[in-house]
Amino acid sequence: MLGMFPMSESRTNKKFFFVDPEFRAVIPIFDFHISKSFLRLIKKKPFKISINKAFPEVIESCATVNRTETWINKEIESLFISLHKLKKAHSVECWLDNQLVGGIYGLAIGGVFFAESMFSSVPNGSKIALLNLVARLWRTGFKILDVQFLNDHLLQFGAYEISKNEFQTNLQKAIQLEVNILSFGDTDNDFSNCLSTFLQARMEIS
Repeated sequence: MLGMFPMSESRTNKKFFFVDPEFRAVIPIFDFHISKSFLRLIKKKPFKISINKAFPEVIESCATVNRTETWINKEIESLFISLHKLKKAHSVECWLDNQLVGGIYGLAIGGVFFAESMFSSVPNGSKIALLNLVARLWRTGFKILDVQFLNDHLLQFGAYEISKNEFQTNLQKAIQLEVNILSFGDTDNDFSNCLSTFLQARMEIS
């Protein structure tokens, strides 16, 4: 398992290549950073949450919503839709008035989730999708949430960089785990319960 990920030069470029950066960005699952203002928003439950209800729409939105350019070309999109049909790639979605308004997708292998991209067409859509993904990863026993490259947006969640060698060492251990992101319920109520349990566990530790 090499842990490389595909990228393209643009949406219209038909070719893609694999990237293996010297430093890898990860988000700590249990220690995911939640600001007080974000916590207040969460308690209002602004969206309904689902998993794998709109995978093709999520990946297309990640490539097109609020973007002038993207590394997700049609070939990468088709590849991940095929992986989704094999139950290897997954999406978490946010809905408002039955409209898809936010989401995140990625690849699950063993106890590692490789987050590829996320989108939001309304404020906080991607953030709440990410948080609900994190809570589910914690609940189902995942150990690594890979987010590829570090940026200012990810820093707010506690993301940090590790070396390629450290990432590989951690990766080889975590991919051996037999965990299943789908082993927990998939309704909005299930997500709400999962998130509440996650937040409660963090409070008990602190």
